[in-house]
Amino acid sequence: MSLAEDDVLFGRLALHYKLATQEQVTAAAEQQIREGGARALSEVLVASGVLTPHQAQQLAAVQQEYLAKRAAAPAAPAPAAPPPSWRAAPRRLDALLAEAVRRGASDVHVHSGAPVKVRVHGRLGEIDAEPLPPALADEILREVLSAEQQADLAAHGQVDFAYTLPGIGRFRSNAYRQQRGTDAVFRAIPPVPPTLAELGLPESLARFANYHQGMVLITGPAGCGKSSTLAAMIDIINRERRDHIISIEDPIEYLHPSKQCVVNQRQVGRHTGSFARALRGALREDPDIIAIGELRDLETISLALTAAETGHLVLATLHTSNSIRTINRILGVFPPSQQEQIRTMVSESLRAVVSQRLVPRADGSGRVPALEVLVCTKAVGNLIRESKTFQIRSVLQTGGAQGMCQLDASLAELVKQRVITREEAARQADEPQKFAA
Repeated sequence: MSLAEDDVLFGRLALHYKLATQEQVTAAAEQQIREGGARALSEVLVASGVLTPHQAQQLAAVQQEYLAKRAAAPAAPAPAAPPPSWRAAPRRLDALLAEAVRRGASDVHVHSGAPVKVRVHGRLGEIDAEPLPPALADEILREVLSAEQQADLAAHGQVDFAYTLPGIGRFRSNAYRQQRGTDAVFRAIPPVPPTLAELGLPESLARFANYHQGMVLITGPAGCGKSSTLAAMIDIINRERRDHIISIEDPIEYLHPSKQCVVNQRQVGRHTGSFARALRGALREDPDIIAIGELRDLETISLALTAAETGHLVLATLHTSNSIRTINRILGVFPPSQQEQIRTMVSESLRAVVSQRLVPRADGSGRVPALEVLVCTKAVGNLIRESKTFQIRSVLQTGGAQGMCQLDASLAELVKQRVITREEAARQADEPQKFAA
């Protein structure tokens, strides 16, 4: 027995839209054949959890549309798959972003002269195979750029902005010029802030939202979920405390309506000239908590330390890979003449560093966070003051009772639980040789 033509086409569509792998389609087809064709391939894929019922319905609709077109023009060569519907929508970019969110994409890449790509579970794939003509890319991006943003793009060659698609979500976006034309990348942001549990993070991190002064840093490489973790911490404070929260972002990502707290969110470029300018103003605006989207330069870091030292809780992100590099990065931006003073400030103000990575699961179903958590105890503060940050590694290894954890230990535990592979752990580890087979 072989598959019916409709089932063959359905399987090709599931592969084309990257809703199933070749192995999953093959396994479903074999199951259908064993059953004697009692169920359609779509039903087998839904029953096995590969597709949701909604995804199966959408693929069936595309399948019927394709079959109808083929019947109307039988002499025309059959395409590998029907063209994606977003290109024909009244607002093409909105339709594209909605389709990407439906597929679980974290990022959407609109590239002139190349196919549109989406990042799902950390890997880039094409949403369709047809290259996007530069003129069309420029045209659909103008659908969402204001006149001011278009002028900024023309003048500077790039522009950061946030875009809201009602009912779908918000997108942190960057449009830029390159040799083929105009490109843009959209990072999907859910409509409500996530919880720690939804991010797969331990509830023990919630204690860092209870500090009333000092600095808590969330660090890691690009795309590791720092902004989401920061948003979850802000939401905990917003729900449980009665304070004034000021966030400074570029652009504003998660929206935080005031709950128990009063929350004011400021966007660099729209509401203030720079992170540093907003921080200077914030110190005169009676905040209890200051959240900083990214510590980028000496002035911003200096003002953040001052805020932490003068009785505010400062939450911020930083592009560093582990706790020791985070501390060295903060210290290293200051000139040698200020090192002694800054080491003292950091040792007294730093409360915790959470470094995270998102690691692909062994079963391919998504990604899981691996963490390094440093709590700034008296011993850690002494090492910072004495310029012995290299010894913090030993504190991390023995600080489990204080809630500390080293990144490689977190990865090793995930390998032990068979959540991730040993090879993937080695790629992410500070000491890859520990994971050698």
